[in-house]
Amino acid sequence: MLSDTERRALDALDEPALHRGLLDLLAVPSITGTAAETELMHALAGQAEQLELEVDLWQPELAELRADPDFPGTEAERAEIWGLVASTEQRDGPTVILQGHVDVVPPGDRAAWPGDPFTPRIEGDLLHGRGACDMKAGVAANFAALAAIRASGMRLAGRLALHLVASEEDGGLGAFATLRRGHRGDACLIPEPTGLSMITANCGALTFELSVPGAAAHGSIRTAGVSAIENFLPLFQGLRALETERNASPDPLLAGFQIPAALSIGQVSAGDWPSTVPDLLVAHGRFGVLLDEDPASARDAFEQRVAEVCAADPWLRDHPASVRWSGGQFASGRLPAGDPLRSVVAGAHADTVGGQVAERGAPYGSDLRLYAGAGIPTLHYGPGDPAVAHSAQERVSLTETVQTARTLIVAALRLTGSSG
Repeated sequence: MLSDTERRALDALDEPALHRGLLDLLAVPSITGTAAETELMHALAGQAEQLELEVDLWQPELAELRADPDFPGTEAERAEIWGLVASTEQRDGPTVILQGHVDVVPPGDRAAWPGDPFTPRIEGDLLHGRGACDMKAGVAANFAALAAIRASGMRLAGRLALHLVASEEDGGLGAFATLRRGHRGDACLIPEPTGLSMITANCGALTFELSVPGAAAHGSIRTAGVSAIENFLPLFQGLRALETERNASPDPLLAGFQIPAALSIGQVSAGDWPSTVPDLLVAHGRFGVLLDEDPASARDAFEQRVAEVCAADPWLRDHPASVRWSGGQFASGRLPAGDPLRSVVAGAHADTVGGQVAERGAPYGSDLRLYAGAGIPTLHYGPGDPAVAHSAQERVSLTETVQTARTLIVAALRLTGSSG
């Protein structure tokens, strides 16, 4: 099923260069919001220039982005953000985007790692390190695919554009800024870790801050006060019940997940002295957004449940908890039914990897929803198991990374009408 043009591009794929490029990416500790994130964006701009691509490297104004009514929120503190788009020459045919984020989450407890999380380690076919799976293998595959197409010497009927973004891990500000700058396309492939399946829909996630009041008293006479910790318990139970109700009938694409749109409490702080009844508890967490659900409706459901629990409690009725929506605000996103991007990627997978590709949804938020929201058909297809992302066991298969690059080459050529 491969054309001569496609075979020529596949033959031009430099696998050793792909591996070297990935190792170089992993050696940069590009934690979201840090100077290393900016450093890596500039280094990748230099690599794009070596491929003789048209490079747009710019520094968006953070204040302007934050003032935008559609600002997606952020978790990490940052002093700056950079955007990078590298494209082939403008043609009359379609523009196909190969998108990837360069930022990673912090490594966490370094004692849980077998070595330095930013010193990549190869064991057989597996490459270990922070960002290996999420998603520097995908970024390396994007670069390798475009480099192979360039090396094959073909003239594209359309245009290929690398969208390399920061701040995906904490809200998607990099993708938001890229789209606000006017960079668009007719299709977008994001090689997030999917184990070479297609993710065509994402749930969303809303970061919240729940403040639960109490009344301070000396711990020896605790009944003279009201513990904010004890007040939190019925609220937590009520929100867990809401989670169960909302996930009773999951979308078929999410049938494999026990809780597709999960509620998770990630941080809890309360009290300021061991022998004082705590007068305030603050809980931070994420609240899952169902597929096709308006985030405003999800917020309303959360706030209504908090209000109902408070109204049923004798003390909270007069001292209600409060909710603030902070940090990343991920809507859901979906590839429209019948969109040809689905069949093109499935065909490219069959002709390069072999077999039928699985299609499913994912319970986490991603940049897919921003591109889909801009009217750009988008899906995820990439190397790695998302179950090991963000963990001290993060790793990726080198074979899957090469297979991803091969599928991207064929899919990009077919989407731009350049299969010959």
